[in-house]
Amino acid sequence: MASPESAVNGPTMTAGAASKSLRNAFGGVIAFIILVLIGVLAFSIRLFSVIKYESVIHEFDPYFNYRVTQFLSKNGIYDFWNWFDDRTWYPLGRVIGGTVYPGLTLTAGTIWKVVNSLNIPLSVETVCVFTAPIFSAFASWAAYLLTKEVKGPGAGLTAAALLAMVPSYISRSVAGSYDNEAVAIFALVFTFYLYIKTLNTGSLFYATLNALAYFYMVCSWGGYTFIINLIPMHVLLCIVTGRYSSRLYIAYAPLVVLGTLLASLVPVVGFNAVLTSEHFASFLVFIIIHVVALAYYIKGILSPKMFKVAVTLVVSAGLAVCCAVIAILIAVVASSPTKGWSGRSLTLLDPTYASKYIPIIASVSEHQPPTWPSYFMDINVLAFLVPAGIIACFMPLTDSSSFVILYIVTSVYFSGVMVRLMLVLAPAACILSGIALSEAFNVLTRSIKFQLPGIAGNPSIAVRMWCIMSTSKENGSSTVVAPNDIPKTEEAAKEKPAKKNRKKEKENVEKKPTPSKTEKRLLVLPLEASVIAVLLLVLLGAFYVVHCVWAAAEAYSAPSIVLTSHSNDGGLHVFDDFREAYSWLSHNTDVDDKVASWWDYGYQTTAMANRTVLVDNNTWNNTHIATVGTAMSSPEKQAWEIFHSLDVKYVLVVFGGVVGYPSDDINKFLWMVRIGGGVFPHIKEPDYLRDGQYRIDAQATPTMLNCLMYKLSYFRFVETDGKGFDRVRRTEIGKKHFKLTHFEEVFTTHHWMVRIYKLKPQRNRIRGKTKKSKSSRSVSSKRDVRGKRNPWH
Repeated sequence: MASPESAVNGPTMTAGAASKSLRNAFGGVIAFIILVLIGVLAFSIRLFSVIKYESVIHEFDPYFNYRVTQFLSKNGIYDFWNWFDDRTWYPLGRVIGGTVYPGLTLTAGTIWKVVNSLNIPLSVETVCVFTAPIFSAFASWAAYLLTKEVKGPGAGLTAAALLAMVPSYISRSVAGSYDNEAVAIFALVFTFYLYIKTLNTGSLFYATLNALAYFYMVCSWGGYTFIINLIPMHVLLCIVTGRYSSRLYIAYAPLVVLGTLLASLVPVVGFNAVLTSEHFASFLVFIIIHVVALAYYIKGILSPKMFKVAVTLVVSAGLAVCCAVIAILIAVVASSPTKGWSGRSLTLLDPTYASKYIPIIASVSEHQPPTWPSYFMDINVLAFLVPAGIIACFMPLTDSSSFVILYIVTSVYFSGVMVRLMLVLAPAACILSGIALSEAFNVLTRSIKFQLPGIAGNPSIAVRMWCIMSTSKENGSSTVVAPNDIPKTEEAAKEKPAKKNRKKEKENVEKKPTPSKTEKRLLVLPLEASVIAVLLLVLLGAFYVVHCVWAAAEAYSAPSIVLTSHSNDGGLHVFDDFREAYSWLSHNTDVDDKVASWWDYGYQTTAMANRTVLVDNNTWNNTHIATVGTAMSSPEKQAWEIFHSLDVKYVLVVFGGVVGYPSDDINKFLWMVRIGGGVFPHIKEPDYLRDGQYRIDAQATPTMLNCLMYKLSYFRFVETDGKGFDRVRRTEIGKKHFKLTHFEEVFTTHHWMVRIYKLKPQRNRIRGKTKKSKSSRSVSSKRDVRGKRNPWH
């Protein structure tokens, strides 16, 4: 028979549970609406490039991806895997299916096929333009899921909103930025979320999804090595700090086994998934976690004395296996000059490596280390919130929060080595900043609620609210107890002492949960200070939003293919020289003509002009690029011989001296010299410098004034203003009046930004003049061997 007490409390408990479930359902609906709005924000803020300019592909690499997607949508997946592209890297060619990360192309191709099957007539170009904004919304939702697993839904919503607008991510995901990072950041964050979800639940279902998400990341971007090294580092950290559990084993072991098997199916990765040093850390930790798991299993079935003996055997066997594996790995990589590491990976570990040994990597602007202002530009106020988020992750420290801390520490280091990896730092900074803001708002809003006039004037409500806050603080939870649950707790506290004597009643009254002074200072702040702090945080968020919108509209929306500038009277000038030059090539040259240029413009030339190029942005063959650099650095006659041996008919150079465009070939010329000199020793950088300075004026060296790049850039330049004043270098050129003997100018764009030259045909030989004595031929051949002026003869 039920007691009167239970009869009284029954309806109260039922009403409290119903109120709590209703409140949770309402909160879930609000969270869903906010997430939808965040997705709309992430998509719409990246449309400035389309609104201000037009729907066009940006930059250089996206044009290759667009061309590959066109081929995939037209010819199908099987022809894509077997596609040999003879329009790039002439005369070598390139196997596209085996040298490209197919994730982005397959994703956009699938979207195009699904959309057209629904009778929505979208072109491949339109799908490619809007792929990055769509996946930026997905990345924001993935950030919400990840942060929710670490610190709750409030922090998750804040992190999602921050990631939707962060400039560092916008720079790689605006409409038209059809590059691998467009989908890779979503895959990165989603893989981390599934790892944390598996770690928290111990579910094999989520572990399998984690391996599949990792497989998608491998298909999308070479940065997948960051995942396969960061997760083993976290697993090792958990083992060392005594946090091993079966959930940790389930989260890691299937990822290594299934993830490695799936990664090896990607043609561009293949057996590198098990043979390169970037993956060895995961295998070593895989062995360690099995040794630890075996030790824990033995501990559960043996007595303490027997366990010590077994542990000695297990540890000895584990060490022997680890030593054997390490020896095998050392033997495998010892034959490689880079010890199994790729050039980019070695550059991350040793920032000076590329500048010493691989100038082709160091020549890329996005591989340079960032400056301090770039941090403020790309993550803005998040740089100041990240330390607060790290502190919040230590209260309390869990497996998931320790992973986020490790993520931010490693990403900060890598972003300091390469400015491109600011993109990896952005999600981590948003997650930590979201945690910091959420925790700060929790403390400040509770402090304001606790000191409201209606609550502060009623001591009983204040005490009850304090108990609620103390309990939630001790449990590490930010949930609010239902008001209907408070009377039940209070009545139970009153009825229990009534059944005992007065002495015990006094002890119970003395033992009521009272907060310590430290907790009081953490939880309750003065009302004025709390209100001011909330206002300051709101202003900080408003400043962040304004900066992000400005960055999206002005800094990162302009496509590199179309340039603009503003005049003093506010007028807008559009420089469409690149498309003008590629259109001329497409309409005025033969389909089989070969075009030589520096590798930066290879993808655009192939995609927009449909002409064969010698080198492009893939940069897989350093010797071929060095050959082009050598030709550009050589005198006109030797350059003509090199280009003629490669069947080149046209040479394209980019020149910004007229309009002040700084990213022209003259500013890149020293990298051509360095890369060419790395393969052909007769090209020496000091020959192009005057007292260690790079000059193009009257003080320039004769080697510089007579090289092909100088002549093709400054030919007829003096006719523009009569002085030959270079607006980029801000000086008058040294050699103003000269003629070309082996090249002829065939086209120069309206603003002189792109200049195209044609190789003159070889002169007819006159029989009498070509006959030389045997002695003269031997002398000339000795001179050629001694000087090594032309690497091809």
